[in-house]
Amino acid sequence: MLTLPTSYEDSRDRFRASLSSLKKYYPATQTESRLIPHPEDDDLTTDTFHADAIESKEKLFILSTALHGIEGYVGSVMMQLFIEEYLPEFDPATTGFLLIHAINPWGMKYSKRVNPNNVDLNRNFHSEGSELAEINPAYKKLSPLLNPKRTFGTPALENISFLGKVVKNLLVNSIGDIREGTLMGQYHTSKGIYHGGAEVQAETKNMMEILSKHISGYAQIIHLDMHTGYGPRYGMTLVNSPLETMDAQATASKFGYERVAATNPEEFYTIHGDMMDFAYKLVKSDQKIYACAFEFGTYGDSLANAIHSLRTSIYENQVRHHGASENAKAWVQHEFDELFMPAEAAWLEKAIEDARQAFTAILKAENFLTKI
Repeated sequence: MLTLPTSYEDSRDRFRASLSSLKKYYPATQTESRLIPHPEDDDLTTDTFHADAIESKEKLFILSTALHGIEGYVGSVMMQLFIEEYLPEFDPATTGFLLIHAINPWGMKYSKRVNPNNVDLNRNFHSEGSELAEINPAYKKLSPLLNPKRTFGTPALENISFLGKVVKNLLVNSIGDIREGTLMGQYHTSKGIYHGGAEVQAETKNMMEILSKHISGYAQIIHLDMHTGYGPRYGMTLVNSPLETMDAQATASKFGYERVAATNPEEFYTIHGDMMDFAYKLVKSDQKIYACAFEFGTYGDSLANAIHSLRTSIYENQVRHHGASENAKAWVQHEFDELFMPAEAAWLEKAIEDARQAFTAILKAENFLTKI
């Protein structure tokens, strides 16, 4: 039975324990555990399993988790689902794999979305430079709403204050403008939400090295990255890079999967410094790639739920940087947990069902499965 892990360490132990299963099909599977430096924790690692195709490097499958740390708990479940049900159907002669557990181990261990420097790693796959500060100027106008610089009070009073700020902002901005200005990523407010970081982070450099090393030489690549938060409560969305040549309709038609969006303002929202974009830029002209995020919806996709989601992200950031009472901290953390790893058993069951449908559809359409 697939269940959420109870901790980062539990998830890592489960991943490492799956090596024996992998070796039944790929005896030459290689393991690597990369230490992610932290001054107060010397056991934060990004772990990988990798096996090259035995005869010819025709296809490579990549599955990654916990780019946004706390989202790695659901990602861990999907990793186990893939290992148990799909990897045995690969052809080792022509197909290799790369499985990546916990890109952001600190965020996963401490139930945070960002890394210890408050950097959203999926806004950090960029080239360093002063021009970053000029990206997303709309964020600065929204900053009083997004980044309260004071101690978090009681939830009831904070909710009243937040609602007032939302109404005030909606008088001059559309919900789409607020969404785009917030979620794109920003590089000037280091303690703000969706901070992309002026410097490339250790976790990002690690992933850049891993992807660059393993993608080389393969004719066809699939990279699926696990995320939670966006979309309908009981639904998963395939989120394409804007560098993907197929539009949403073509993707849905090819894979037979209904919910597809691209990272643009019309279908999802713009992301600067996205890992999927980096993967597309790695491939050469003679290589083919399909890379996307699996986005498992949690709160829901109504306007009220979108506002609730934004509120939760703002509160969590406010508490982390400016403090709160113990009761208020617990309330905010519960809200944050529900946004990225819902406790409801029925939610996880539906997420697994959606992941199974999408894994099967994509891998069959791209001819990665030999039996299913």
